[in-house]
Amino acid sequence: MKFELTKEELKKINTSIKIEFPKYTTQLMNLANQNAQGTRPKVVGTLSEIFQEYMDNNQNINIENWKKWYLENYPDAIDNAAERIMENIKNLQEAIKLINKKLVYKWAEDLVINKTFNGLYIQKAIIHKLAQIKKKDCRLATKEEESHGIDGYVGNTAYSIKPITYKTNRLNEKINVKMIYYNKISEGSFDIEIED
Repeated sequence: MKFELTKEELKKINTSIKIEFPKYTTQLMNLANQNAQGTRPKVVGTLSEIFQEYMDNNQNINIENWKKWYLENYPDAIDNAAERIMENIKNLQEAIKLINKKLVYKWAEDLVINKTFNGLYIQKAIIHKLAQIKKKDCRLATKEEESHGIDGYVGNTAYSIKPITYKTNRLNEKINVKMIYYNKISEGSFDIEIED
C-alpha cells in the first residue's frame, strides 16, 4: 500500500512551534549534544515510547498538552540535558580558542591526504579480499557508480564500504547495494561485516 501525506494535511495535525535560533548556533549545539549525549534515553527517556504513552492517556493531543504532560512526568529531563550540553559547549569554546589557520591547514591536510588514502586503501583491500574468498573477479567503482554510493564490485554484486560507525551515524542517504562495514581492531587489523 502506498499513499501520500501532503504538506497541507500535515499542517492540520502538526501544531509544533517554530523556534528561530541565531546562525550557526544549532550546529554547535548539535555537536555539543553528540559529544555530551544530552538527549539520549538515559537522560530524557525513550521519547518514542514516552510519546506513545502520552497519546494513549490524553484526549486533546497538541503541542501545549504534550509539553505540559512531559514536564510533569519528567520534570528534570530537559534541564539535565541542557546541563550536559552546556558543559560540552564550554569545552567547544575553549577548543575554538586553539584554532588558527595553521591548525585548520593541518586538519584539512590530514583529511585530504591521510584519511582519504587510508579509507580508499582499506576499500580496495576489502574488495580484493572478498573476491579472493568468493573466487570471483573484482573492481573498484567508476566515478559514476561512486555517485550512487557504490565503492566496488565482486563478480556482479555492487558493494558500499563504510566504517562501522556509519551504522549509528547514518546520514539521510539511501544506498541500495550490499553494505560492508569495517572496524579497526588493532594497528593494521580490521573486522569486516558484510550485509546478507
